[in-house]
Amino acid sequence: MPAATTTATAISLRDLRKVYGDHVVIADLSMEIREGEFFTLLGPSGCGKTTLLRMIAGFNSIEGGTISFNGEVINDLAPAARNIGMVFQNYALFPQMTAAKNVAFGLENRHVPKPEISPLVDTALGDVHMETLKDRLPGMMSGGQQQRVALARALVIKPAVLLMDEPLSNLDAKLRVEMRTTIRDIQHRAGITTVYVTHDQEEAMSVSDRIAVMNEGVVQQLGTPPEIYHRPANLFVAGFIGKTNTLRRTVRRAGGRTLVLLDASHPLDITDQTNPAAVGDEVVVSVRPEAAAVAGTGVPATIVDQTFLGGQNQVRAELAGGDVMEFMEFSRGVTHAWTPGQPVTLEFDQNRLNFFDPGSGESVMAAPR
Repeated sequence: MPAATTTATAISLRDLRKVYGDHVVIADLSMEIREGEFFTLLGPSGCGKTTLLRMIAGFNSIEGGTISFNGEVINDLAPAARNIGMVFQNYALFPQMTAAKNVAFGLENRHVPKPEISPLVDTALGDVHMETLKDRLPGMMSGGQQQRVALARALVIKPAVLLMDEPLSNLDAKLRVEMRTTIRDIQHRAGITTVYVTHDQEEAMSVSDRIAVMNEGVVQQLGTPPEIYHRPANLFVAGFIGKTNTLRRTVRRAGGRTLVLLDASHPLDITDQTNPAAVGDEVVVSVRPEAAAVAGTGVPATIVDQTFLGGQNQVRAELAGGDVMEFMEFSRGVTHAWTPGQPVTLEFDQNRLNFFDPGSGESVMAAPR
């Protein structure tokens, strides 16, 4: 494994602004990326995450604000002077060079003495399990092999910061899972501050120390994967991270308590879960599929359909008011065969529910103690 950099790099983004013509892509964005952490920019296509990454790399101009590495503003530094390693979506390997020569390229550009280059290249290729293919050209490699070489090339120069732009999007599903584990393990051992861009929620959750969820150039929420999944800051995050069912329901107040009417016979007391000042006459209830289950008592529903997914069974049921709920059953050797139209009752795990203002979409949950 390439040795960790002498000093881990903290990245500070202050009031960053990016404009294309009359279109503001990123407006006054500020965040702190900690030394040595695996930090992911996550969001849909066009949300500004790759633009932001390219600003950090020095490939895009900055119309306002500052980027600092360990307190030093780098706005005016050329990309080559920023000491970054970059892994691109399309690998960007030189097709006429072998794997070893591709990895050596950055070292040669930095004028590393020739006798030192070969051992460094061998070590870097060994770390990504590509040492036996060191003499192979990119055109004779699979996508996963090319990605490993690209990763070795980025790490061999011992960068202060590693930037990765959708590095796994061109790989098949099984290889993506394998490669994200490889990338996470190597990053942990190297201790290099890493900024990773993806639109894949599962990928982001599996590799990240923290995630910034972006939409339309704005950070919607910044937190650890469990924080973002279990307590989304708004409806966009709740809907983008994983799956969720949303039910718009009426609020009632009685005896100093705040109640949500799941249906006419099932009021839910949310007094202690929510901020009373933020709860209006209606709330949106967010129910993850794993937070609902068939039980002996609960909210009446009718089975719509089911989809067998191997380890779990995805079931949809319609509530009396027309809302369709998706819930998950985990396979334990026998899969329940539901019949469309079959009546059931659904029980919700209240501790796993989230509540949002229907107008602003912002969470009305109480602050954690």
